[in-house]
Amino acid sequence: AAVRGPLSEPGAAVEVARLRLEEAGEVAVLELRGRLRAGHRYVLQLGFQGRLEEDFDGLFLTRYTDRGQSSMLIASQMEPTFARRVYPCFDEPAMKATFKIRIIHDPSYVALSNMPATDVSEVKDENGSLWTVTTFNTSLKMSTYLTAFVICDFDYVTRTERGNEIRIWARKEAVKNGYVDYALNITGPIFSFLEDVLNVSYPLPKTDLVALPDFGAGGMENWGLMIFQEASLMNLPSDEFTSRKAVIALIVSHELGHQWFGNLVTMNWWNDLWLNEGLASYFEYLGATFVEPKLSLDKIFYAHVVQPVLREDSEVARSLSESEDKIKGSFSLMSLFDNITYSKGASITWMISGFLTEKLFIKALTSYLKEFSFSNANQDDLWTHIQMVIDAQDEVHLPAPVKQIMDSWTCQNGFPVLTLNLTTGTIRQEQFLNKNSRKSTDSYNNTWIIPISWMRNGSSQPLTWLDKSSKMFPEMQLLESEYDWILLNVNLSGYYRVNYDQLNLKRLARLLENDPKAIPAVSRFQLIDDVFALTDFGYVPIETALELTKYLAREDELFIWNVVLLNLIPDNLESTLKNHKVYPLLKKYLLKRMLPIYHYYAGFIRQNADALEDDYFAQVYLEKLLATACWLGLQDCLDLSSELYAKWMDNPEYKIPFLIRRTVSCYGVAVGSDKEWNFAWEMYNHTDSIEEEDEDILLYAMSCAKESWLLYRYLQYGLSDTSFSSNCTSLIISHVVTKDIGHHIAWEFVTENWPLLRQGYGQELLHDVLKVMGRFVKTDVQIRELQVFYNATLEEDEREAITLLLESAKLENIERGKLLIKVASWLEKNVYD
Repeated sequence: AAVRGPLSEPGAAVEVARLRLEEAGEVAVLELRGRLRAGHRYVLQLGFQGRLEEDFDGLFLTRYTDRGQSSMLIASQMEPTFARRVYPCFDEPAMKATFKIRIIHDPSYVALSNMPATDVSEVKDENGSLWTVTTFNTSLKMSTYLTAFVICDFDYVTRTERGNEIRIWARKEAVKNGYVDYALNITGPIFSFLEDVLNVSYPLPKTDLVALPDFGAGGMENWGLMIFQEASLMNLPSDEFTSRKAVIALIVSHELGHQWFGNLVTMNWWNDLWLNEGLASYFEYLGATFVEPKLSLDKIFYAHVVQPVLREDSEVARSLSESEDKIKGSFSLMSLFDNITYSKGASITWMISGFLTEKLFIKALTSYLKEFSFSNANQDDLWTHIQMVIDAQDEVHLPAPVKQIMDSWTCQNGFPVLTLNLTTGTIRQEQFLNKNSRKSTDSYNNTWIIPISWMRNGSSQPLTWLDKSSKMFPEMQLLESEYDWILLNVNLSGYYRVNYDQLNLKRLARLLENDPKAIPAVSRFQLIDDVFALTDFGYVPIETALELTKYLAREDELFIWNVVLLNLIPDNLESTLKNHKVYPLLKKYLLKRMLPIYHYYAGFIRQNADALEDDYFAQVYLEKLLATACWLGLQDCLDLSSELYAKWMDNPEYKIPFLIRRTVSCYGVAVGSDKEWNFAWEMYNHTDSIEEEDEDILLYAMSCAKESWLLYRYLQYGLSDTSFSSNCTSLIISHVVTKDIGHHIAWEFVTENWPLLRQGYGQELLHDVLKVMGRFVKTDVQIRELQVFYNATLEEDEREAITLLLESAKLENIERGKLLIKVASWLEKNVYD
């Protein structure tokens, strides 16, 4: 290595005495022989080399099969700090530079980078072999983590949108079969949509999207060369279902959003990563619903983004934007790429757009993007631009400066719950914490500045704000009339939960029974989700939540049914509930209410499942509804499963509709005898062409058998059959152990065959099995039984952990038992309503 310079004096080089690596700080230190003169420019030239690994970080190698041939490709993933593994650089997002890239590669491959290739020539090496040299245009000013390289033997499809040449690259077979056509059809329109909305044009002349057979993330937004996991970009041309297209539209739209938020304007440092990911996640939904108008923006945004992150955010100990020091100190950067950054970031963005109006919000974003193009910003810069837009108009009035409002959401952990007393019209806020597990005294005395959108008796009211810990709103006092009701946080404009008083809840419950449509669908979802979360966290008794389920016979929205069922019958507790007296009561209570929506959808499945191609929520949630109906023993559901399964047995070419394949196969086997089970086994073993998805379904279905001997035989097969990979065997055990009769059988099987299992699976399998077994532990005797085995098989340090795990499982089960008794006695009183 040498340092040349100052540039005006040729040859004035400063020698590098030595180069040493400091592993801990990931820096290379150059010790120089001479002094550098202040204010002069120098050029540092380095030769370097690195290893090509088969992982997914930095520059990596991937092997895959295309048209039956095995092939290889090289690709890159630099975010957050892998660029430094590939070339020497100041690998910090705020140190932007232009890049001149040249790749020398085998002539049978094509090389891609951020910019268009300007020159392709040939060169001979010392052995006389020919190599291709691809030289690319100098890049725009950008961060190191966005530089990208792909060297592959792929085909592409192409289309030009407003002068931007868009190419989608994939395995030749996939391109030939039209698997990337859908992605090509939507990429241009989403680009134009974003350009028009943001009023900032896309600065590159070309964009490549590459589908890798294997990739560590769903997608990566490298400027001009986006890289995707194949599944995120491919769709069978014959598949008309919105849900498959939605996955592609969402992920493409997310990465395209980054071309502005992240690539053009980059966060100053990783602690404000949400400025990239939260904003891209927000535009992901706008872009996807623009190209797939069948998706309902607010329903899908609430069900996919807000609701899951509210569930998570009350348990996480970090805020959306942390201080630089905190993250530079102890933090692994990778852990910032989580739901808080993406979904909380998007939810907070949704809230800003709600209280500012979309028009003003977009105006502020445009001015932010224009000012910081090709450079960096932190969240205060965004607040400043929003403030400028607010100050320049007089329609929207805020109760405090934008920075003060927004910092309350991004700089403190968690979120608030609003508690109402509508007799007095008082609302107070506190941090939403688990009262069952934590003393709420350690809560920060902090308050949020909360926008409240609300409606009274079905008509929208002007937006109001809660900017202290409690406040009286005379306009919210309820009248004597039972037809007077209030609903807060309409259509989820704010990132918080609402705890209504009993008076208003009674009125809302009655309203739902008389006229559910008086409350918008997203608000019904929210009402139910909030009240179950409040129950879980010890704010309200379970009976309060159950009152709100009485109306469900009139509920025709699957996404609302889904949230009810997930709360009443969590996937992992099915076998626990099945063995409790609550089961026959749930059966009566729920089936009565499920029949209308069940029959509506069963009709489609019997006549023509393809007619549901536009019904996104049916594709995502119908399975849970059907599985619950069968689990509750609804005869029609069991018959339907047998019918479709029998049809498949008669003709293996027949496909059970994919929306419900898992449930139908499971109950086809459960209701059947060994004949049905053997058929599933045959199908599993004899089809090479079987898709991975179907393999999983069959492995699961065979664990649904209702006869102990079949389950026992299945476990034996799993252990002795050589066609199983070790992964499948442990899946088989894990499936069987979750079934109502399966947990004893699987447990016995594991303990008897442990020496054999140990070689293949080690501790991981034990932990998986233990998690399920833990759900059945209520007494010390049961704990001791499990412990005897674990003590014999585990290392000493692990035994303690297991004991603690079993103890806490026991307490949890006892608590759950008490809860189920309450649920059962409520159901006994209400089952005939």
